[in-house]
Amino acid sequence: ILIIPAISVFYEAFHKGVQPFLEALQQREFTEAVKLTVIIALVSVPLNTIFGLCAAWVVARNNFRGKAFLVSLIDLPFSFSPVVAGLMIALLYGRNGWFGGFLESINVKVVFALPGMILATIFVTFPFVAREVIPVLEEIGTEEEDAARTLGATDWQIFWRVTLPSIRWGLMYGVLLTNAR
Repeated sequence: ILIIPAISVFYEAFHKGVQPFLEALQQREFTEAVKLTVIIALVSVPLNTIFGLCAAWVVARNNFRGKAFLVSLIDLPFSFSPVVAGLMIALLYGRNGWFGGFLESINVKVVFALPGMILATIFVTFPFVAREVIPVLEEIGTEEEDAARTLGATDWQIFWRVTLPSIRWGLMYGVLLTNAR
């Protein structure tokens, strides 16, 4: 299932030699696609890191009504196909969508443009950081944070010096998964 398609891809890429492959890497379409991918990653990965950390913090550190619902909302993009996410964006922000008329009146294009691609990417990759950090936060508990608080540390000092070093591997894994997706 994996080996034969991989061999086929490499064969098709290199069966005429390395030169056509290198020429393809220099084509305008390829460089534009790479530039677009980098822009989308530079916007979506930091935003998903921040929102994923916030969501993980709320879920792991608080008990409240609706916690299971919030976790379900975090996991929602896992149950949607990226095609369905694209359709949802088209229905919301397209010319005849809920916000399409307003966006068209202020001359903002979302569908089939960079903002739509960024929205779709953020939606599809949102759960990765939160899902990797929640178990780590639950496992480490709050004892070290409470000790730092009793010693006079501010919330930011606690986050940067106690919490972040404790969750760094889960956070890094979530960020890598977000970027890979």
